[in-house]
Amino acid sequence: MRDEVGTVLVTGGSSGLGAAVAQAVENHGGTPIVLDRVPPPNGFAFHQVDLADPRAAEAVVRQVAEQAGGLDAVVTAAGTDACGDMLDVDADDWDRVILVNLLGTAAVVRAAIPYLERSQGRVVTVASTLGLRALPAATAYCASKFGVVGFTRALAIEMGDKVGVTMLIPGGMKTHFFDDRKEEFKPGPDQRLNDPAVVAETVLFALRQPPGVELRELLVTPAAEPSWP
Repeated sequence: MRDEVGTVLVTGGSSGLGAAVAQAVENHGGTPIVLDRVPPPNGFAFHQVDLADPRAAEAVVRQVAEQAGGLDAVVTAAGTDACGDMLDVDADDWDRVILVNLLGTAAVVRAAIPYLERSQGRVVTVASTLGLRALPAATAYCASKFGVVGFTRALAIEMGDKVGVTMLIPGGMKTHFFDDRKEEFKPGPDQRLNDPAVVAETVLFALRQPPGVELRELLVTPAAEPSWP
């Protein structure tokens, strides 16, 4: 197990799982750097970017890496959703889910790879149980997360032993991700949800593995997760 976590870039690090990962990085002695549209509440180093603009995301990653003197890991926790039957969802909102969740993830990783190769660092992408199982009223989210699954599995083969690649597949968590949804798309009052701080510790477990040891995929859900298996 690695003692040092190093400098870790966390997308979506101002809320939800991303904020929990950033805090866990600091708790384990590392330095989190947050990419998000809004500043993190805990004062971590922050760079503003909208991941729906892949070229802007790439430029910010390179800027952060140069300023930090390199990167040891990247965790792509940023995500968004647009629930509803496909014809009921605004086309721009539908497209934004793909842009942020899939193309934003790929852009950040693409820009980070040269720095991670130098440090023998790691990438942890965040997929979803809905990247393995399709549900109705979730075409955009499923398309984006199925894409993250395929992207990450292909990336792991491509990187070999040059950069570690892990895919996290989380179930429901107690975050504000569901706040703006219609009631029909929110978790039920009795649905069990995981604390994102607990899920974040699994990310740190992957980041702290010694060189040559890879946790390729981590499936972490509440015991009574309704979307899995």
